[in-house]
Amino acid sequence: MGEIQERKNFVVAIDGPAGAGKGTVARQVARKLTFLYVDTGAMYRAVTLKALSLGFDLSDENRLIAVARNLRLDFRDSSDGYQVMLDGKDVTREIRSEQVSRYTCYAASSLSVRRILWELQRCFRERHHLVMEGRDIGSIVFPDAQVKIYLDASLEERARRRFLQLQEQHLPADFTQVRQEIAARDKADFERPIAPLVKVPDAVYLDTTKMSIPEVVNWIFRLCLERGLPLPQID
Repeated sequence: MGEIQERKNFVVAIDGPAGAGKGTVARQVARKLTFLYVDTGAMYRAVTLKALSLGFDLSDENRLIAVARNLRLDFRDSSDGYQVMLDGKDVTREIRSEQVSRYTCYAASSLSVRRILWELQRCFRERHHLVMEGRDIGSIVFPDAQVKIYLDASLEERARRRFLQLQEQHLPADFTQVRQEIAARDKADFERPIAPLVKVPDAVYLDTTKMSIPEVVNWIFRLCLERGLPLPQID
């Protein structure tokens, strides 16, 4: 008689290019499913923030590896919104600072740092059902995820969304420049030597160009039901 394999927690892996709406959609899907939402990009930002706070040279990979190995990171959903907790402190806003954005490339381009964070990302599954978004979730972190989605939209639409977001934040924005920046990010994501952005064969492709956020969230929810979503038990 073969061994009984433990059933793994349910994972919704959402990958896709910049501006496709992964973060917004993933947060709302997680809330609808009562799963834990994990923004993997925030993890690389947290490593960067911690290294900067310690006064480390960001080009020193050994320093970044040490920070990643000792990272105390958690994610919380609260009435005020999504929170990233680093060493027990809410750093949701700090990790989005211009300085952190400028230097996160060092952590993101280190294979050793990525391997450490990949394992940390997998550890979340031991305690939670997950909605996780990034660019290497279905391909590397959770190749066995029950649901894999490649979320996409046209370059024009992704640039429009980013442009409107900047305007809402009262930040200076030029549509042509935003479009060029997203196109450059696409090229870097697709061509990077470590964990490039790919659509894995078993991922479901979803073009959100003409879809609203609620439409995308409901579409993903229905797909999860089709894939055996574990529904809460009612006494």
